[in-house]
Amino acid sequence: MNDNDDISKKLGTNTKLSRAGYDPFDYHGFINPPTVRASTVLFPNAKAMEGHDQKYTYGTRGTPTTDALCEAINELEGAAGTLLVPSGLAAVTLAFLALLSPGDHALIVDSVYGNVRHFCDTMLARFGIEVEYYDPAIGAAIETHFKPNTKLVHLEAPGSNTFEMQDVPAITAAAHRISAVVTMDNAWATPLFFRPLDFGVDVSIQAATKYPTGNSDILMGTVSANAQYWPRLRHMNGALGICGAPDDAYQALRGMRTMGVRLERHQKSALEIAQWLETRDDVARVLYPALPSFPGHDIWKRDFKGASGVFSFVLNVARPDEFKASAQAFLDGLSLFGLGYSWGGFASLALHVDLADRHILSAPTEGPVLRIHIGLEEVEDLKADLERAFAAAAAI
Repeated sequence: MNDNDDISKKLGTNTKLSRAGYDPFDYHGFINPPTVRASTVLFPNAKAMEGHDQKYTYGTRGTPTTDALCEAINELEGAAGTLLVPSGLAAVTLAFLALLSPGDHALIVDSVYGNVRHFCDTMLARFGIEVEYYDPAIGAAIETHFKPNTKLVHLEAPGSNTFEMQDVPAITAAAHRISAVVTMDNAWATPLFFRPLDFGVDVSIQAATKYPTGNSDILMGTVSANAQYWPRLRHMNGALGICGAPDDAYQALRGMRTMGVRLERHQKSALEIAQWLETRDDVARVLYPALPSFPGHDIWKRDFKGASGVFSFVLNVARPDEFKASAQAFLDGLSLFGLGYSWGGFASLALHVDLADRHILSAPTEGPVLRIHIGLEEVEDLKADLERAFAAAAAI
């Protein structure tokens, strides 16, 4: 280890983010890396071309721009290597294709992102891979679901839409006893608030579409692996030809420079609004791990360094036949919150959650579930907007 490596380990989060992945003096001192766009890369001679005897060989295998982002993410994740792909869903599916074979059994958390469930139930089933869903609260008892052909356990913590926590160390320890690989979707926390590889996870996945880019204008996923599984992922990436674009990588790296300060703001505002929602009679429950009332709060407090800005709440509605109408009236009553998918950008968003695809977990019975992302607007303005929405829902 040289002195610079030792200094880097002691730097604070925002200092690391401002420097990770690129040294300006590698390119004439310019503070941001150049955007290198390429498909074809030339070789100096036939021998070098035959042996691929140079760092860059073709655009799908990386450019200096995409490498800068990968190196930054490696530093944040503590990973042996990182792949860039066109979306968060592509990141999960690439990992599954790299790590599973026909006849394998995969355990997938029941609170998984809905599009991942669709991939499992359709594409993995076509490939002869057996998929079984498990309760996110299972912890070490996940071993009761193991079979001789169990090869992969997939986690998502907190879970999509309802934010169930998982005991990551307990699950990874159990999985490794049978040599199963553990993958985890960590888009909610980012490696700033939770580093999956430090807790035994083998492959950490992010939807960089969310907080790393921060502006709701880039689609990108990242797959970061430990030394054991990095070669398999790298090989699959080459076989599929899936890659992140240099222009998107440039924007994502630039967005990451401010991710720390943005997450601080998202967390502060989200916690204030979540606490305010808990006081309201028209809210049955708030589903946010940072709240002491949340069932998974103790695990979140033990393992995570912070909470991001997206969470859900259950609207208190007396009659089930009015759930949908109340949810839509609430959403239509909003003006500052946009009605849109995804999250992680500067703008606040809201949507009505559909939980019909769950296999094990039951949807709340008190009312419809509304997911909100708290952006960078002023908290008092957002509260006023929510007040108008509550009034609209009450008026139906």
